[in-house]
This record gives sequence, structure tokens and C-alpha cells, in this order.
Amino acid sequence: MREQHGRIYDLDVVGRPDTFSVLAALAAVTDHLGLVGTINSTFNEPFDVAREFATLDHLSDGRAGWNVVTSWDAFTGENFRRGGYLAQEDRYTRAQSFLSAARELWNSWSAGDLGTDSGTDPFVTDPAAGSYEFADRHFDIRGRFSVPRSPQGNPVVFQAGDSDEGREFAAANADAIFSRHSTYDAGRAFYTDVKRRLAQHGRSPEDLLILPGATFVVGDTDHEAQEQAHAIRRQQVSGQTAINVLEQLWNRDLSSYDPEGPLPEVDPVPGQNTLAKGRASVRRHEDVVATAREWRERAVAEKLSIRELVIEVTGRQSFVGSPLTIASQLNHFVQNDACDGFILVPHLTPTGLDPFVDRVIPLLQELGVYRTSYEGTTLRENLGLPPLRDGVGSARAHGVAS
Repeated sequence: MREQHGRIYDLDVVGRPDTFSVLAALAAVTDHLGLVGTINSTFNEPFDVAREFATLDHLSDGRAGWNVVTSWDAFTGENFRRGGYLAQEDRYTRAQSFLSAARELWNSWSAGDLGTDSGTDPFVTDPAAGSYEFADRHFDIRGRFSVPRSPQGNPVVFQAGDSDEGREFAAANADAIFSRHSTYDAGRAFYTDVKRRLAQHGRSPEDLLILPGATFVVGDTDHEAQEQAHAIRRQQVSGQTAINVLEQLWNRDLSSYDPEGPLPEVDPVPGQNTLAKGRASVRRHEDVVATAREWRERAVAEKLSIRELVIEVTGRQSFVGSPLTIASQLNHFVQNDACDGFILVPHLTPTGLDPFVDRVIPLLQELGVYRTSYEGTTLRENLGLPPLRDGVGSARAHGVAS
């Protein structure tokens, strides 16, 4: 949960239900959708997470994915017995170790370890099935993994960090990146940087998909869509929301400021001790004083109030226009190496995806760049990812990790 000024921040989200419970429920009522859960590698344990994802992969017939993230703040760490938080230089080494341990567990079962249950063959054909042992500076675990090999073997691994450490972790380990770079120039730069890192990890460009989160507003015309986008953003950013967003950068109490007035003349307070706890976005700006200066200059130049400025700098609609405009832009991004595809983030719920499905997808299909049927049954197959390179049962073959 996030908080601001010691209170639960309830303007955009209240409550965070358990990921696996929600995805298991969705598995029962869907046939093709990938079910990707964001699970923290900083405070969880490999055995629990590996078992939960293997179970989800079984329940969904091979549609499970894991968005591996790390956590940086003590506020989140207080929920766990270990407490505190890991230093920057340790977060991704633990994440690497965590993922390696999870893969050791998943690969402790081979595809042929379960018999046919014919009454004559043993149900488990290999007495060593599920045996694992993993030891390094973060984990020292051994035993028997309790979930037989799932349809995908390993869930599809996503990653969403944008730091240099995060990009390197993705290049070494991930099948896909959930990127925040949804503009063309930023997308191309990110794409080029991450793809060039793959070779040093013995990987090819097709081994890793870059999928920016993309929002959209579809209208009958480009002008109508722009008007819709502006109206939606004004409804999403109230005066109170604008002040709270500004406080997250300024790291000061700005409750006395008028959201329809000018930006504060005082500078932000730098530092890790933020008044908006549990919110990773407070660390996005490396130099908060410089960012505040840029925002002030823009507000003066464009005659923007606090609320209007926040609407501009937090605008989420990546693609705005007619169905043809949006389809053409999406295709341009992919054909020119700004990304490999998109993770759509509807700006409205629960029906925000409908206009895209009804009006944009058919145009992409006419262009021949979007499927008309599913290629396979698993998430890995439908993303066009290559088969797993590691042999099944690798944990039993490799023994202790160092």
C-alpha cells in the first residue's frame, strides 16, 4: 500500500488483492489470455513463489508469467520479518539469485517424471523427481519441489525496471520487458540499448520482447480523440490529486497551495526520506530541483496552473486519434524498432479496451501485423518466443548452484 503524510493514498487505488488469487480466478474463465503477476523478489522466498507460479501454469494450461520486480523502500520492508530494505547494489543480485533458485525448482521435474497411471507403472517414474539443491550468498535451500513440471516448464519472465541494473538483469534473464518508454524516440533508444546487451549473455534479439505500456484514446477523427483525451485527463486529475502529485516531487507539504494557482517558488527537498512512502515513482527524477525548475519554466511559458501542469507532465495517453491513425502509429513503432509490441493500458475501466478491440485490431489484421488466430496454447508460444533452451530436469543434472 502507498501512503502520503502517514495516510493511505486512496485517490487512485484502494487495496491490493493477492495476485495469485486473482489470476487463478481469471484462469478459470479465460482460454487464451496470458496471466502475468508482479511478484517481488526482495521479500518473498523462492520455494513459495516457484510453487505458486507452477500451480498457476497448471491451472491455466500454460499461460502463466512472472513480472520480476525488486523493492527499494523500508516502508514496504516493514511488512516482513526481515524488515528494512536492501541497498541498491544488492537488490538485483538477490533478484538474480531468486530467479535462478526458482528455475532450479521448476527444472527439478522432467516432462516424463509422471507415469500414465495405468495401474502397472509407478505414478512417479523417477524417484529423484523434484529433488533440488541451491546455495549462494542469498539462499541455501534443498529438498523436494512439490509441483510436477508445468505445461511451459517455466513461466514467461517479464521485467519492468529501467535502471542500468534493471536493463542488465532483463538482458540476462527476461523473456519480455514491460517498458515505460512509449514515445517513439525514447522507445528506439531503449530498444537499441537493451537489445545490444543480449549478445554478452549469449542471447539473440528475438529472445527478448520489448513491450511498452501504451494507453490510447480512439475517436471518429483525430480532433475528436484529442478532445476526448483532454476531457478524460481533466477528470482524472482533480485539484487534490494535482497537489499530491506535486508533493511527491517537492517532498514538502503543499496543501496550502491553490491547485488553480502558480507552482511553488520554494525548491523541493532532496533525499530518500520521502513523504510519499511505498511509491517508486518518487525516485524517477534524479535531480528533483532541476525537474522543478523545468516544470516552473514550462508553467510560465504556457501559462499553466498547478493542475494544468500536472495534467501535462503526467499525461498517459500514448496514442490518440482515429482508428487508422492509431493502427498506423502502432505499426510504425514496431516496424522501426521502437518496440516489439505493446501492453495496452486502458484509460477507463471496465470497458476502456472495447474501442481498441472493435476498431483498431481489424485494421492491424488487414495490415497483416496482428494474428487472426492463436499460434499455440501457451503464453510463450503466443508471444512468439523461442522454446526454453535449458533441458528439463536441469536441477538434478547441475546440482548445487554457486
